[in-house]
Amino acid sequence: MKKRSLIALTLATLALSLWLGVAVAQQTAPAPAAAPAAEAVKAVEAAKPDANATAAVAAGPKKKLSLEEAIAIAPRGTEKGMIDETKPAGFLGIPGAPTVNPILAFCWAVWVGWIFSTVGAFGGVMAGVGHMSVFGFGAYAGALKKTAPDLGRVITDSIKASNQFLVGTSAAISSFNYLKMGRLVLPLAISLGLGSILGAWGAQELSAGKLDFKSYQGYFGLFVLVLGCYLFYETTPGAQAKKKTAKEAAKAFEDSVKKQKCGESMEGCDIGLKIKKFTLSTCEFTFYGVPFKFNPLLPFVGGVVISAAAAFLGVGGGFLLVPFLTSVTQLPMYLAAGTSALAVLVGMITSIITLMAKGTPIEWSLIGLELVGITLGSIVGPMTSKYLSDKLMKRIFIALSLYIGIGYLLAGFVGYKIPGV
Repeated sequence: MKKRSLIALTLATLALSLWLGVAVAQQTAPAPAAAPAAEAVKAVEAAKPDANATAAVAAGPKKKLSLEEAIAIAPRGTEKGMIDETKPAGFLGIPGAPTVNPILAFCWAVWVGWIFSTVGAFGGVMAGVGHMSVFGFGAYAGALKKTAPDLGRVITDSIKASNQFLVGTSAAISSFNYLKMGRLVLPLAISLGLGSILGAWGAQELSAGKLDFKSYQGYFGLFVLVLGCYLFYETTPGAQAKKKTAKEAAKAFEDSVKKQKCGESMEGCDIGLKIKKFTLSTCEFTFYGVPFKFNPLLPFVGGVVISAAAAFLGVGGGFLLVPFLTSVTQLPMYLAAGTSALAVLVGMITSIITLMAKGTPIEWSLIGLELVGITLGSIVGPMTSKYLSDKLMKRIFIALSLYIGIGYLLAGFVGYKIPGV
């Protein structure tokens, strides 16, 4: 524990130095000298898109435009939905696009890393909330739907990739930590991961460059809302009665933690995760003496479907994998978190590579800062999760799912915004 605390403290110190340095640099950077009026006019005129080029792009075959091409044909002006060249460059270097406070970006990334590594899910959803609502990228992309739809779609893909960078990093750290703690069912994670490769690749091949932000936001909300409703059902007596195995394993783990806190000896006890059998048709293991059994083909198919939906939404997929694991394979949350993390990592790598191969731009300075926060949050999460009950983690999950799902569904499909979304 001392070694982990030292690592966490070191990373926190490095992160603090990093964002303070960025903040100071932004405050002390000299403002660009004002150009003479005549030169400024010439610069603006030169930056305006060429009419012939615009017509050629519009008349040519429909394809995903690069960031530079999308900016070139976007209208200029100071009104909403236009590129305002009187303002400094913001997200992706677009004049007038939102800029992000580095302290806010870091703190939000810590929160994303903590919640993902704690419950094995919802990190991508929280990363999406940050990029879309907290940082303002969503509102900016949404305003471009009618005036510059190509640029709006490029920004939407960038938001999706940014979400997945954060979740992928958290998933990598969480997978390693949970594996060391004996709370990752490796055969199950491999089955899910193999399916995730196929699903994530297929989804990005079909959707990259074709989704405007409002539609993306609406579908994002719909999926999260459905998840929240399903998780709420999971807490009902009828659903709980079907989960005796998961309850037994969760109680055995909690009792073990309590005994270790009291200094009791655990000798002779069936402690931890033990793989008994793994073939193409059967996987058997025990967790603190409670037996589990599943067919590896089932999580493979689940991985294909879930990762496809997650890649389409630009999230990790843990928010679907965790209920899948706790319901279909009867895993307790203590095992579902770590097992889903490894499957998410595989899906994220596949999805990010596919998006970047299609020319999706990345705001590397923002991503770099967020990855430091994600790392810190992901280290702390597994250390604290064992002190939170299975029921409490699920209730947190449900509350966030319902609120965010309703908020984005209304904003994307109806145009009505609720506070905080």
